Amino acid sequence: MTINCLGQLIDLTTPKVMGILNVTPNSFFDGGQYVTEKEILKQVEKMLSEGANFIDLGAYSSKPNATLVTPEEELERLIPVVQSILKHFPETLLSIDTFRSEVAKISLDHGAALINDISAGNLDEKMMQTIAQYQVPYVMMHMKGTPQTMTSLAQYDNIVKEMLLYFSEKVALARSFGINDLIVDPGFGFAKTLDQNYEVLQKLELFQALELPILVGVSRKSMVYKVLDSNADGALNGTTVLNTIALSKGANILRVHDVKEAIESVKLFEKIRL
Repeated sequence: MTINCLGQLIDLTTPKVMGILNVTPNSFFDGGQYVTEKEILKQVEKMLSEGANFIDLGAYSSKPNATLVTPEEELERLIPVVQSILKHFPETLLSIDTFRSEVAKISLDHGAALINDISAGNLDEKMMQTIAQYQVPYVMMHMKGTPQTMTSLAQYDNIVKEMLLYFSEKVALARSFGINDLIVDPGFGFAKTLDQNYEVLQKLELFQALELPILVGVSRKSMVYKVLDSNADGALNGTTVLNTIALSKGANILRVHDVKEAIESVKLFEKIRL
């Protein structure tokens, strides 16, 4: 199971780690931490040195009820950071966390390697056309509504069945555009209650029926710290536990704030799997 990133074949048979870098003032965990170029580059260097295979760069907070950011503001935050990272760390495989095709296009023109779309094309009908044009890997996440409305849309008769149908339809649409490299993300925390998140994690192996790489992003989310009666700052150990469970159920990419711990989870999991 491989994806093609700028001509480099990445084998996902061994799980990979995607480090999160939010250049936003309001992301739920690291919002406002990385503002200056020095702060950003220091964090990128740290994640790469710890073994991150990808850096996922976001300039639009998608936490519940997040403030709307204009495309212009998203690009203003994003593009200088893309340029700086690739200038100082040219081998970096940059993932761009955006649901806007124009943001994706300009980021790819500046050297990004893949696109991570929380809406799987639902919020911009031109996104899949753009991905097809550039032939980059495309992460399609499950979400209903928008970050502003999703918390009111967590109603399902059979959540996993409905999610599998959603992804089947998205995959068929993406293939019709000629997109080759697809990755599915169950979207933990997006239009899902606490119990629904755990049901999806419990049944994560069922998503292997799609025969596509699975990306899991539970890092420091409320589904971790609410169970532990803690907060995002105290959710690292819980995150590591859930990441390990996700690996055992077929996750191919872990999207995390804490790269070192995720890499250790992968190494220990691989040792058991041998």
